[in-house]
Amino acid sequence: MTNEVQATGKEAVPLSDLRHGVKATIVHIGLKPAESQRIMELGLIRNTEVKLLKTAPLGDPLEILVRGSRLSIRKSQARHIMVRPVQ
Repeated sequence: MTNEVQATGKEAVPLSDLRHGVKATIVHIGLKPAESQRIMELGLIRNTEVKLLKTAPLGDPLEILVRGSRLSIRKSQARHIMVRPVQ
């Protein structure tokens, strides 16, 4: 069972809990420095809009849309990227 969150536009939630097709803005990245640096090099920085596109059949990795590019990230990393859904 997944713990997907409906877009409310109010609360920050982990990127891994977003529903498919929902756009959100990154508010915090809570990864270790090396992982955080790599994520930011991919374009995932505060105030950037992202959209969850797909989840692999076994739940990992996640495909997201960031600045017009499709990226795949591990679900374990997405749990530490807090986003605020946008209306």
